Amino acid sequence: MNTPVAQQSFRIAVVSAGTSDPSSTRLLADRAADRATAILTGNGHLVATDVIELREIAADVSTALVTQLVTPKLQQAMTILGEADGIIASSPVYKAGASGLFKSFFDVLDNDLLIAKPVLLAATAGSSRHALVIDGQMRPLFGYMRALSLPTSVFAAPEDWGSGGLGDRIDRAAAELAVTVHAGIEHGIAERAWSGYQHRFAGNATRADQTAADLDFDSPLMRLAAGGRPTP
Repeated sequence: MNTPVAQQSFRIAVVSAGTSDPSSTRLLADRAADRATAILTGNGHLVATDVIELREIAADVSTALVTQLVTPKLQQAMTILGEADGIIASSPVYKAGASGLFKSFFDVLDNDLLIAKPVLLAATAGSSRHALVIDGQMRPLFGYMRALSLPTSVFAAPEDWGSGGLGDRIDRAAAELAVTVHAGIEHGIAERAWSGYQHRFAGNATRADQTAADLDFDSPLMRLAAGGRPTP
């Protein structure tokens, strides 16, 4: 007799840097999210998906880049990522690289926000010649942020959309995301290894015995990062 699996609730965040509506970049991310959701719900779990369309907060991202001011819309996107159990990050390829909007968005995030979070990387381009952009540019970015980039990434050129190979890669990547999310790897790493990372809040490195729960989010710098004004 099989033992029933305890129902859990998970959140998946989709970050799409597509500029059109609809966009192939968003479509690719949605297919991966739908497949990962199907795997988790098929095992009796609840899954909520939050979508961050970067084209809708492009002005907020540029404001943060030049003024360090975090607008409410940008803060909402940060909160979604912070609460997510898994992330699907999808970018179009422009001039042989991930889009500037995609890179800028992750540039303004706190370095600690994505520690150990599972990330499925995806990209679209007009030519298969750009297939290595994910491994050459996107994977190092998330490595710097100490996220857990999944082994299988998903790339789609125009000729890929009608092929079975794309569906197979999406299935494989989505399975990796679902399994990693279900295993709670992010929380396990954060609880056991948080003090082993270098953190800087209000200009001071954290103590060796400090955990994520010990951070002072009411410091002047953290209030400023959240879009508020520091207390005199």
